[in-house]
Amino acid sequence: MNELYSWLSGQHPGLATFKTLQLKLSKLAADHPDQRAMCRLLNGIVGSYIAEFDEAPLPSTIADRAYRRLLQSLAELDVAADPAKQLGDLNRLAELDLTP
Repeated sequence: MNELYSWLSGQHPGLATFKTLQLKLSKLAADHPDQRAMCRLLNGIVGSYIAEFDEAPLPSTIADRAYRRLLQSLAELDVAADPAKQLGDLNRLAELDLTP
């Protein structure tokens, strides 16, 4: 998860970054089956955001806000935590909405 956060923190907040993130999440899920639930949740969240703005203008204020919220959510995930904490993290992640 740290690698994903590190990569994302150095990217531009545009839709291309979110599309690339989806590819990275798919690879992460395949390489780390124990993180599949988190990857699928994130993929769905990012996919909804992309669908909202694909082929439409994306205001920079919205892009920046979504990017910051996603980074914050990634920073809060602890894949090494006990199962109860991981479930809480997944539940909080499931509430994340990047669209305005």
